[in-house]
Amino acid sequence: MLQTFFFKATLFFYFLGTLLFLLNLSWDQRKGVPNAAVLSWSQRLAVIVTGSGFITHTLALAIRLKEGGYIPLTNLHEAVSFFSWAIVLIFFWVEFKYHIYILGSFILPLAFLSLISASALPNNIPDLNPTLSNAWLGIHTTLSVLGIVAFTVAFIAGIMYLLQERFLKSKQLNTLYDRLPPLDQLDQWNKTAILAGFPLLTLGIITGALWAQYAQGSFWGGNNSKQALSLGIWFFYLLVLHGRITVGWRAKKAARLAIIGFVGVIFIFVTLA
Repeated sequence: MLQTFFFKATLFFYFLGTLLFLLNLSWDQRKGVPNAAVLSWSQRLAVIVTGSGFITHTLALAIRLKEGGYIPLTNLHEAVSFFSWAIVLIFFWVEFKYHIYILGSFILPLAFLSLISASALPNNIPDLNPTLSNAWLGIHTTLSVLGIVAFTVAFIAGIMYLLQERFLKSKQLNTLYDRLPPLDQLDQWNKTAILAGFPLLTLGIITGALWAQYAQGSFWGGNNSKQALSLGIWFFYLLVLHGRITVGWRAKKAARLAIIGFVGVIFIFVTLA
């Protein structure tokens, strides 16, 4: 099947892209750094390979949409695959706007691992029925996954912030320090990503309740544990936003909370889907 071919091609390209990004990162931290021309060429190759994977991934999703006749987000395989596609899209947007190449060393491994996870999940196209074809399900899942993507960006920005701050405190002003964005910029990314993710999560919960009403006749559906934990994550990020905007929490604390929140989001996404 053509969709399977493009999916496997995407796995190959993301794997190769991950290796190239990590290789360039390790080159930059060794004393025997290759000359600038070689390093620049290898960086461009990593972006080209990743771009090739993004194209094949887009084709795989488009074929899935055409063959199934529905938004391909009705099961965990499709949701994880879309998540992987979306964070790579974010990488290209940031790369072309800010030229922060090192972001690929954080995003590509995550995208590749996500796609590996998706490949291990059942990927049969479900039978079309009123429950799966209902618009509220597609809207709910799309908003929820996009919210997770935003929290992923906050998570990555939090990790980069803590790394950069550690380099500054220990006075290890190495090549990685030079390539990481300034602390203020990383903190702004963290804040902006959470500000974007919170309304998406809110709308995802609301549309999920509407879908539950349609499918099961109750706004509080059968999977009460997932809904309860989703509300818990919602309150967690509400607290983070309140602390950042009203209380004035320090950037370091916000970075740590972004990492903790992401772990909770992924737990709900994977174990209770």
